[in-house]
Amino acid sequence: MTLQPQTQLVILPERAQDRPAAEALIERAFGPGRFVKVSERVREFADYQPDLSFCAFLGDRLVGVVRQWRVRVGDAPVAFLGPLAVESELRGAGFGIALLERACEAARRAGYVAVVLVGDEPYYARVGFSAAAAAGVELPGPVDRRRVLAKPLDFDAPPLEGPVRPA
Repeated sequence: MTLQPQTQLVILPERAQDRPAAEALIERAFGPGRFVKVSERVREFADYQPDLSFCAFLGDRLVGVVRQWRVRVGDAPVAFLGPLAVESELRGAGFGIALLERACEAARRAGYVAVVLVGDEPYYARVGFSAAAAAGVELPGPVDRRRVLAKPLDFDAPPLEGPVRPA
């Protein structure tokens, strides 16, 4: 898809009417294999936060989605981020990074001390995520520790330490 100069990305909180298109995009991006990942184990007990989850639109077309979930790591209030999905033909245009920045800022304003996710550090490091910040985070199942990432939002908070659990 070629973007016209006047086409502008609009990012809005996910609404109920966005859910079918968002789910379809997530299915295209990740397929059924996503249900066996450790992130899905977290989403089974976490509280979905639509006010911290966003959809990206070009005109009327939903082209990206990011979701966040309320959890705790030890006693710390943390947002668990994922999935993040962008239409395949638009990847590399910066839409995923724009969604991440909006989601992290919303989590910070809501009082979360960090955002945690499972993903590729080279990509997520562009917005401040690192494996080092998540070194003390325990997820409910086997996971490649190099892919467990966190972004501190409150630099006065102690390092994250403990299992991810329901808020």
